[in-house]
Amino acid sequence: MTDSPAAGRGSLPPDPADLSVTVVDGYVDEPAHFGVPPYISTYPRYTAGALVDAGVPESRITYHTIDELRDDRSKRADVADADLMVYVGGMTVPGKYVGGTPAEPDEVRELGWTADGVTLLGGPVRFGVGEENAGATETERDDLDYDFVAMGDVEAAAYDLVREGLEGFGNRMRDNAEIDRWAEKGAFVVEQHPNHPDYLICEMETSRGCAYRCSFCTEPLYGDPAFREARSVVDEVDALSGRGVRHFRLGRQADILAFGGDGEAPNPDALRELYGGIREVAPDLRTLHLDNMNPVTITDYPEASREAIRVIAAHNTPGDTAAFGLESADPVVQEQNNLLVTAEECLEAVRVVNEEGGWRPGDDPEATPGPDDRLTGPSTGPDASPRLPKLLPGINLVHGLAGERPETYEHNKRFLQTVYDEGLMLRRINIRQVMAFAGTEMAETGADIAQEHKDRFQAYKREVRETVDNPMLDRVVPPGTVLPDVHLEYHQDGKTFGRQLSTYALLVAVPGERELGTAIDVAITDHGYRSVTGVPYPLDVNAASMDELTAIPGINRSKAGDVVVGRPYGSVGEVDAGVADLSRFAVADDTDVPIPGRERAGSGPGPAARSLLDRREGSSVGRGD
Repeated sequence: MTDSPAAGRGSLPPDPADLSVTVVDGYVDEPAHFGVPPYISTYPRYTAGALVDAGVPESRITYHTIDELRDDRSKRADVADADLMVYVGGMTVPGKYVGGTPAEPDEVRELGWTADGVTLLGGPVRFGVGEENAGATETERDDLDYDFVAMGDVEAAAYDLVREGLEGFGNRMRDNAEIDRWAEKGAFVVEQHPNHPDYLICEMETSRGCAYRCSFCTEPLYGDPAFREARSVVDEVDALSGRGVRHFRLGRQADILAFGGDGEAPNPDALRELYGGIREVAPDLRTLHLDNMNPVTITDYPEASREAIRVIAAHNTPGDTAAFGLESADPVVQEQNNLLVTAEECLEAVRVVNEEGGWRPGDDPEATPGPDDRLTGPSTGPDASPRLPKLLPGINLVHGLAGERPETYEHNKRFLQTVYDEGLMLRRINIRQVMAFAGTEMAETGADIAQEHKDRFQAYKREVRETVDNPMLDRVVPPGTVLPDVHLEYHQDGKTFGRQLSTYALLVAVPGERELGTAIDVAITDHGYRSVTGVPYPLDVNAASMDELTAIPGINRSKAGDVVVGRPYGSVGEVDAGVADLSRFAVADDTDVPIPGRERAGSGPGPAARSLLDRREGSSVGRGD
């Protein structure tokens, strides 16, 4: 226990049935784990399950996100009054977030001081705390004035405290047998998340830990990979699905291809059992995505990897991304930081994922580049189906590592340009500067190199966005691509911005200020470096606003005016737009149109949404540019 304002608390009630617990989610972001809304991580769910397993009734467990406590300070009474307050959070990779704002250290301290009961702190926060969640920073371990800091697993600590009292606290790690119980028992807590049920995606663990020891990564601090059984993960999905969850990401692992194997070689049968089982217990799921895939697995076991990727692409939902940890294409940096894959090996892995997963729902096998009637990729060009590809690679690049030099930036740019020049696709390119954590080799180097190269880093990042990201996004998401179920999140500059629930969701801008918290299908009309613009799909030309019409490629305000004057139209073919093919974007009147590769038809804004737009047409609220 710490010598702090939180120290010296009394004991917990002897009967767990009398115990009241508040779990506060400050959000997590780790190399192989994400939990910023609309995501919910495993930490609060497993902690809730451990508490129930220890005898605490579900009705005595309250869950709040840090954003809830900011927005409604009256909910802090749940923190103050609880017999046990558990805080989970921590960021070990830098990021910028739209759906939520991770807790700052001062906020976490304040929660500890607010609580009148026993306080427990856990999650990746145990690895260190920085002044901000940004690259080129160093961290230090800090107990943040809590009674107990779980240097092992917070869910195991919560279980032991309830079962054995304060004397039972220990820094132990939980095992898979416990997770088999806690994952199912803790599913109920998702119903207390403010995004539940429509805009919530559950991060799923298939394993944690890593056999490799890259210099900067915190994942090896969990030890060697500990794989769950496929049935355990499927049962957890079943429990969450029963609580209304329809969106899942298999993101809590260092390498999805290694699941069910010896830790290195792929096991396609185990993945078939995992993915097939999920589809069986959650037939109505809307998102099934993944995160990490190790490119060295693909190059070491090419045929087994190809089969495994085909299994994933057959069961997942479109827009999935396999993040590759290349980290650096510079051989000097690779050697000094124990990086696993060379640029040449990573390029070959990019080719394989493009070939086996880079097809689009609705593609014609004859139009894909494979030698037989099996769908293959990369699916690009005018004959491609207007959907996102099933599975594409993403590339992670980290700067500020030991050995970094001016040539490092040239190696990375050359690698990315080669990927583009070969006609391949990348769903995302993540470029960041390193965060240094105790326990990793980078703790010795710190953030010195990153700070020294910060100006060069910013210029290089801008160049990559302009020369690779921009044309790559046009290749992956060309005009006419349909994104189903874009959830509308905020207004800005006369537009409404939203995202799909997916592993690395595109930010989508739609003309006009639409009702937030709803979801619409969107046809993409243009793109930037990291985001896209579009119109509701299908757009009704008899009701579309000027801003919606001018968003369509080839239509300026003059031609949009001509379209408006010529209303009404019996079909979109009657529209004389002069330069644009409206059939990819629009219909006349309320006409349902099929979205390739999806059973239900596309849905535009509908009468209610149109009437809302009509009311706003003459006001500043509805202006777009």
